[in-house]
Amino acid sequence: VGDEVGIRFSYGGFIGNTFDSHRFIWQARETGGSNLQDKMVNALFAAYFENEQSLGDPSILKACADSAGMPSDVTNRLLQDETIGKTEVEKERNEFLKKWNCTGVPLFIVDGKYPLSGAQPPEAFFEIFEEILND
Repeated sequence: VGDEVGIRFSYGGFIGNTFDSHRFIWQARETGGSNLQDKMVNALFAAYFENEQSLGDPSILKACADSAGMPSDVTNRLLQDETIGKTEVEKERNEFLKKWNCTGVPLFIVDGKYPLSGAQPPEAFFEIFEEILND
């Protein structure tokens, strides 16, 4: 899975708290809009899913931010002050929990109203697509 689109999944990495990576994603959007945010997400995903790196490691977060093009002064502030973006990320998490009953990632929201939480088999998506087509 993934090879045909250039993703070489490797699942041997450390699974831990990813809250700081969400602060980096939030900050990327605040700093450079969705373009920088997309680059940040791609860098984090490559680090975790392909290179088995821990998203709780500050050096990995810095490398991902550098790779995405986040200004170094912004990155350094995020690394030095754990309160930056904390309130905003917690608020977003709480909104998703309340609206979608989201307790983990990934969370897929199909057609703005069908949530799928966690890793899902293709059949789960097909069922939703069929439901949408039948509406």
